[in-house]
Amino acid sequence: MSAESSVSGSSGNHNVVPYDYSDKKANSRKVPKFNRDSEEFSWWKTIFYSYIIGLDEELWDILEDGVGDLDLDEEGAVVDR
Repeated sequence: MSAESSVSGSSGNHNVVPYDYSDKKANSRKVPKFNRDSEEFSWWKTIFYSYIIGLDEELWDILEDGVGDLDLDEEGAVVDR
């Protein structure tokens, strides 16, 4: 079953984003989207993690731990964690 048929066959659930998982060599500049398919979750998590780490190494920690209390300088920039 393709992602499009599962979306169109759903009962009015418009929160599902169609994504073609058959092309796993997707453009690395695009954020990998998760289509709620439990069989594809492991693959998606690995690709998403790599994408986030590629943007900034500390960004994954922020996603996991949250922002919390940040120390800001006078200009509003974050002081080193």
